[in-house]
Amino acid sequence: MTMVLPRNFYCQDSATVARHLLGKRLVRLVDGVLLAGFIREVEAYFGENDSASHAAKGKTSRNAIMFGPAGYSYVYFIYGMHFMFNIVTEEEGCAGAVLIRSVFPTHGLATMRQFRNGNKKHLADGPAKLCQALRIDARLNHIDLTKQEKIWLEEGVLIDQTSIHMGSRIGIHYALVKDQRALLRFWLN
Repeated sequence: MTMVLPRNFYCQDSATVARHLLGKRLVRLVDGVLLAGFIREVEAYFGENDSASHAAKGKTSRNAIMFGPAGYSYVYFIYGMHFMFNIVTEEEGCAGAVLIRSVFPTHGLATMRQFRNGNKKHLADGPAKLCQALRIDARLNHIDLTKQEKIWLEEGVLIDQTSIHMGSRIGIHYALVKDQRALLRFWLN
């Protein structure tokens, strides 16, 4: 039996949660079909001191979920065409989230291919692609990920911490240079 990640897992610093999410299993239930994969790439975001974060300018109706409680989904729409799946982190009242950028699909591949219009190779190797493959959209915003319902995370494979790569986050050209260069993207090959 697999274990759903508990809320206290998410109640940590965003960068710590991001690193520890690598290798965890992201599970999605769609019309009785189980879709799942191991997390391969993530990015950490903080609050008002992180100019790349949605919370950089304080609490708004859009980003209020980032201020807690931890362990909830934060799904938003960008460029008028893509959904992004994030997980709220940090202690309640302190904004933070981790963007899930990539998963290695393990279950429900035929359904994922269908959701990705037949694409066989690159099912979930980008944040928009994984949202398409797992059918994640605005209806999954503010879902408690500690409950085994529509979407949740489970223990996965043990990751050797020396196999984790770090680099700058992607697509945040609007942020201050220090935040653009911050090593807050983590991935596995």
